[in-house]
Amino acid sequence: MPDDIPDIRGLFPRMDLSRRGFVVTTLATGFALSVKPAKATIVTDTDGLTAGEVKIPVADGEIPAYRAQPAHGTHFPVVIVVEEIFGVHEHIKDLCRRLAKLGYLAIAPELYSRLGDVVSITDIDKVVAIVNRAPDTQTLSDLDATAAWTEKHGGIHGKVAITGFCRGGRTVWMYCEHNPKVKAGVSWYGQLEGKTSDAFPSHPIDGAANLKVPVLGLYAGKDQGITQQSIDDMKAALAKAHNKHCEFIVYPDAEHGFNADYRPSYNEAAATDGWKHMLAWFKQHGVAA
Repeated sequence: MPDDIPDIRGLFPRMDLSRRGFVVTTLATGFALSVKPAKATIVTDTDGLTAGEVKIPVADGEIPAYRAQPAHGTHFPVVIVVEEIFGVHEHIKDLCRRLAKLGYLAIAPELYSRLGDVVSITDIDKVVAIVNRAPDTQTLSDLDATAAWTEKHGGIHGKVAITGFCRGGRTVWMYCEHNPKVKAGVSWYGQLEGKTSDAFPSHPIDGAANLKVPVLGLYAGKDQGITQQSIDDMKAALAKAHNKHCEFIVYPDAEHGFNADYRPSYNEAAATDGWKHMLAWFKQHGVAA
């Protein structure tokens, strides 16, 4: 992967570099252009929901996010949805709507908004190069800000869960190590260990001893990037830390990205079962809708 990111500002009409240094100020429509073909299997409507873009105040300005919640009532349990490397595109928005239909306030912040319009970039190498520049410190701070926003806009204080996919799955582990006030996390095929960098000075396995939040890991037996050995290493690190509140489910016939119903990697059986276990995990740990 390239180490340097070309200056792609101005290539896309949606890009507007503000004085605070934000490249993306509004969410994209449609699916990530670097994923082809992209066709959703599941499409969730907005009937009975309040759904759309909101702005999250963060340390250096504001970032866009997609929020969905029931149209009537207030004080909803919260699920923060963390994007894949492809940004907050239609699939991530749909996941928020699915959760909102169940009674959650679901919100997906655009964590790459300072760096580039990853939804609109067609070259996957450029997408990876951009997201690899997003430092964990910034991401965790933005998620703190997102959690704080929900408490002022219909969410229940203290009833916050987090789930994420691919790179977002790694972020789930990292955030649950960072914020012990989160009630539960569910990581879908998130990286557990690897090389460090300025942006990623550590990985989930390095903070296993500090993890106080119960995390459920949903992984794929045919994942070419996250091996069973990596999962076993994480289990060993958790066991060494006497952590008994994290669990793993590995779907032997699934590939990485098995919940992404808009991609060829989609595995309906694994995705359906994983979704069921995710909701049960939230309920078990006090974030039931």
